[in-house]
Amino acid sequence: MRHIVSVLAAFTALAATPSLHAAENPSFDKLAERYWNEVLADSPESATYKGVHKYDARLTDFAPAAVKKRIAWRHAWRDRFGAVDKKPLSRDEQSDLEAMRLDNESSIVSYENVREWQRRPRVYTGDAVNAVYLVVKRNFAPPAERMASVIARENAVPALLAAARQNLRDMPKISIDMALEELPANIDFLKKDTVAAFASVSDAALQKRLAASTATATKSLTEFGEWLKKKLPQAKEDFAIGADAFSKKLAADEGITEPLDAVLARGEAELARLRAEFVATAKKIDPSKPAQEVQASLASDHGKPDTLLADVQAKLAGLRKFLVDKQIVTIPSTVMPTVQESPPFMRAFTLASMDTPGPYETKATDAFYNVTLPDPKWSAADVESYMRGGFSRTVTEMVSIHEVFPGHYVQFLWMPQMRSVTRKNYACSSNAEGWAHYAEQMMIDEGVAGNDPKQRLAQLQEALLRAARYVVGIRMHTKGMTVPQAIDFFQTQGLQSKKVAEMESKRGTEDPTYLYYTYGKLEILKLRDDYKKKLGAGYSLRKFHDAFLAEGAIPLPLVRRALLGE
Repeated sequence: MRHIVSVLAAFTALAATPSLHAAENPSFDKLAERYWNEVLADSPESATYKGVHKYDARLTDFAPAAVKKRIAWRHAWRDRFGAVDKKPLSRDEQSDLEAMRLDNESSIVSYENVREWQRRPRVYTGDAVNAVYLVVKRNFAPPAERMASVIARENAVPALLAAARQNLRDMPKISIDMALEELPANIDFLKKDTVAAFASVSDAALQKRLAASTATATKSLTEFGEWLKKKLPQAKEDFAIGADAFSKKLAADEGITEPLDAVLARGEAELARLRAEFVATAKKIDPSKPAQEVQASLASDHGKPDTLLADVQAKLAGLRKFLVDKQIVTIPSTVMPTVQESPPFMRAFTLASMDTPGPYETKATDAFYNVTLPDPKWSAADVESYMRGGFSRTVTEMVSIHEVFPGHYVQFLWMPQMRSVTRKNYACSSNAEGWAHYAEQMMIDEGVAGNDPKQRLAQLQEALLRAARYVVGIRMHTKGMTVPQAIDFFQTQGLQSKKVAEMESKRGTEDPTYLYYTYGKLEILKLRDDYKKKLGAGYSLRKFHDAFLAEGAIPLPLVRRALLGE
């Protein structure tokens, strides 16, 4: 989602770690710097997230002419990457070149094959609110300065949504429903949270401008919601992207080039294996009950929604200490993340998430572990189903392992010290999500729960959820599976609660390749086994983890090549 811009000469000064190959191959470094300069300039929201604050007053341009220009620019980079002579490149440079090529290809596939910009209204509503949140959440600049950026971004919302009206012409009904479902929270965030974040700014003129820009943005979002409602009667039921687009997306996003049926068979086999292990583990807890009854009894042990954030925060120090005491992985920072409620625009479809400072963020090192609380408007039964399915005491431990220690938080603490600009900027889902999901099993294997079968069952429940995503995503988008069928599958095959199954099935309509959790885990486990064989007596778990994380979040085939010399 980018367009052609000039190279930003100042950008190279932002790189905290110089390229490993600067003296060896300056021409390749310049190519990489030029690519990522243009990418960040074209995606202001991504730049803000990563700690490059030159574009904090802008939104991505989705006007039809800009989209056309952006696609042409991406094709020009495809040609440019294809013309690079690989012979003089080092192994690391070849991997960086492939990572950039895949990043570029992913954008082309998104625009030309998956066509999110023509099908998903949340591309626009989510972009508008997230762009503001990115400026609000961290104190990387004085409040008045960040406030001015928020005002500029809010004032750009009408143009963004005008472009959305021009671009959106093939919307599935469920995508409209999802956008409308979260729109009130989006508007509420701008009206309340954003205004409250800058209440301490004493500049009356600036406060007046913020009130005006907030009114402009929220009015535009409200009107856009009314426009979406009018589109509902004509909206299509089919949300699937199709097998061709799915395969192209897998190849571009994750470097997965296996035939789709083979990919699906691998996921189905893992789901079956996990179910068998789940049943065997449940018998260790209570051999007199079926596995799902054992699970249900454990799920009933959960805290209260109003103490969930504090309960989660209290557990993090113990997880970190376990990593240090057991020498499992190097943690590059002593900063502990703050547990907070998920931002409004993320609550409808996300149970928890980790927000680590970007690789260029030097002035604000605070990190946020977002946890989604039950909606106050839900019935008591829905709240209970949600807490049982997503935040029983044993499952909450697994979520914190996934998101924080040693999952996403630890991995992204490594990013500022990456040895090239490409590895600072690029993140492949099967690597990042694969690592976090792998961490759940690894931590139980290493004894974080003292071999408690109840905690092992929770780990398997989370693994079943990810394996069910794997199968559902492929079946929904290439095999005709409906949302009701997906909900049933999550419940009966993935052993998830109804509320979680509903959220996951909705998510799958817009995140078709969310197989990357399980696929990545399986690849990392295989890589670990092969790395251990290679090192022999010199192997240690921390040595493997540190070597893995030092490569950055590049596609797993490239990590494998680096660690094994393949």
